[in-house]
Amino acid sequence: MNKAYTSYAPINQKWAKQIPSHWDAKRMKAVFAMRKERNKPIVTENILSLTAKQGVVPYAEKEGTGGNKPKSDFTQYNVCHENDLLVNCMNVVSGAAGVSRYYGAISPVYYAFYPHKNENIWYYHYIFRLLPFQRSLVGLGKGILMHESEDGTLTSVRMRISMDYLGNVLLPVPPRSEQDQIVRFLDWKVSGINKLISIKCKQIKALEEQERRIVSDSVLHGLHGSPLKDSSNRWIGKIPTDWDVVKLGRFCSFQNGISESGDFFTSGTPFVGYGDVYRHLELPKTVSGVAQANEQQQEVFSVRKGDIFFTRTSENIEEVGMAAVCKQTIDKAVFSGFVIRCRPRTALVDIDYMKYYLQIPAIRNHFSSMMNIVIRASLGQNLLKQMPVVIPPMDEQKELATYLDKQHEKYVALIETIRQEIAALDEFKTRLISDVVTGKIDVRGIEIPDYEYVADEIDTASNEDANIEETDEQEE
Repeated sequence: MNKAYTSYAPINQKWAKQIPSHWDAKRMKAVFAMRKERNKPIVTENILSLTAKQGVVPYAEKEGTGGNKPKSDFTQYNVCHENDLLVNCMNVVSGAAGVSRYYGAISPVYYAFYPHKNENIWYYHYIFRLLPFQRSLVGLGKGILMHESEDGTLTSVRMRISMDYLGNVLLPVPPRSEQDQIVRFLDWKVSGINKLISIKCKQIKALEEQERRIVSDSVLHGLHGSPLKDSSNRWIGKIPTDWDVVKLGRFCSFQNGISESGDFFTSGTPFVGYGDVYRHLELPKTVSGVAQANEQQQEVFSVRKGDIFFTRTSENIEEVGMAAVCKQTIDKAVFSGFVIRCRPRTALVDIDYMKYYLQIPAIRNHFSSMMNIVIRASLGQNLLKQMPVVIPPMDEQKELATYLDKQHEKYVALIETIRQEIAALDEFKTRLISDVVTGKIDVRGIEIPDYEYVADEIDTASNEDANIEETDEQEE
């Protein structure tokens, strides 16, 4: 497989220095025409979405809750055909590009390309989904837009690449027979890699589920096989006979977070955002957000050791009521309006015990069963006050926390090892695609066996470096 071509010619691109000498190198505008079809009159109501992770999918199949809602007026969309190459001019540097398998309506910020001549569109799909190629486009961005996230943090950068710039990007153009063989070869090899990645992703999910079961069984039943009694709560079930169940509101006070306009979050003192709570068992010691909070706000919305924070609102019920505990005071910090602070008034619970207790399915079920969803799922203080808390004796709480800390460390280590293996496979996949589409590896004459096609199970391109939020938003 490591066979190279006999001679090469320079093209001196950031992502590709040379290509086989018998290949052409052409500007994108010489390879592709841009489709300019408006959905007016309406010819399709199949709205398509383009993401770095999934490529082109019907909007209903789009993962996550980010981006904008589809427009009710279908005439505001353009039209793409099956096998058009879609490029989000705002987010292509973060991987928002790919070939569509559908006929449908697309946002006006998407470019829809089709070949002038008889090119294999899937060869270019591999190029546009390739991380080094995407990063090579960063310097072409014209204009910067900062996006305010739910927690008030301004972190997202969207750079519009006009056709004047994108059209002049140089692309390799192999003979059509080689394009076809490259696509067959990469479909085969990438499917095999994706299958391995899929297996490892399932291993991670299995380990996470195994840890959840250990946590739930431990904090509800203890570690010593004690006799059990009915807790009188349908989600909690049975608990040791000398344990109690009390409502959270009995021993805690509550405070919704701060709500201000975007400029408030451009500088200042530490700001605990939605993501700091949603992604962690413990609040990070150093948070990335900042806010221009005055002394009174720093007092009302303070972040102190022993506090518990809950995510308050989301479009997705599974993201509401996620909790993180604060293990040390963050001086002068305030917290997001998308978060509720729970502050214990008495030393009834050990904070490390609560760190694990708040993750159990019983608590998730409690919130889900009592929450009303209209447009967004929302967790109010009254509902939070009703949350049942199982209270073992303090020495058992500490014993449970120590035991679960050790279990958590073990599972974190196992999962991190698998994540590193996935990263290595993903890196190998990227290098293989890059080497094949640029001709570093000659795949002519390689016999492709029968195989089962497996799509990507993890992101083809990561958003972390570009720090860009995907959006389907129409430009004004």
